[in-house]
Amino acid sequence: MREIDAGLITKEVKRLVMEANYFLPDDVLNSLKESKKNEEWDLASATIGKIIDNAEIASTDHAPMCQDTGMVVVFVKMGQDVRITNGYIEDAINQGIREGYTEGYLRKSVVSDPLNRVNTKDNTPGIIHYEIVPGDKLSIMVAPKGFGSENMSRIKMLKPSEGLQGVKDFVLESVELAGPNPCPPIVVGVGIGGTFEKAAYLAKKSLMRPLDKYSDNPFYADLEKELLEKVNNLGIGPQGFGGKTTALKVSIEYYPTHIAGLPVAVNINCHATRHKEVIL
Repeated sequence: MREIDAGLITKEVKRLVMEANYFLPDDVLNSLKESKKNEEWDLASATIGKIIDNAEIASTDHAPMCQDTGMVVVFVKMGQDVRITNGYIEDAINQGIREGYTEGYLRKSVVSDPLNRVNTKDNTPGIIHYEIVPGDKLSIMVAPKGFGSENMSRIKMLKPSEGLQGVKDFVLESVELAGPNPCPPIVVGVGIGGTFEKAAYLAKKSLMRPLDKYSDNPFYADLEKELLEKVNNLGIGPQGFGGKTTALKVSIEYYPTHIAGLPVAVNINCHATRHKEVIL
């Protein structure tokens, strides 16, 4: 049994939430640069250029790349041979969020009650997803999620008879309805299968995948490419000004489901797709 001190978890989460807000992931930055070169519409190309400039300023000055510094979503993969000492893992994670958002001067956007709307003033609690895996490692992925994009997400319980075409139609409809609101170019996460809540989880989890990596399943990899092409043919473009780059990627995760159902969820992310990971 391998022991990991709760204090180390707090320290790492604190670092990750700040870095996720300051530094655009390399795969996203590379995708933006490639999209800028391929844009034929001058306004679209210039808009992507401004996004790249903004990312460079944020990185240099250690300043948030967006004023919405998000609600922190955390994906934890805990090896079954790991034991947390000197504290409870959930408290340790939330303490890291608290310290990172306070010391990093990041906007605190979480309210303690969805109806009473009183700000917690430290951006806690985070949304924490746990997965028990073999081994003695602890992986923590933090993903500050802005709500300009989160609010555009949708879920639908399709009838099995609607099949593949129904899935495609729902994804495209969701992106079209979102329009410029999630600050395109976007990343589109799609979860297919499982149950109502599992599909939503899969959609969000898919956003953590690098933009240059497709599904390991050839069928779903081809579907990701097809949907990306169709999304970009909608012509929404960067920040909704038109152009070829409405999305940088469509990522799909899937899971077995019931014979009577076909759950589909679409979780949209802005271009930043902020996430940082540590493996302890």
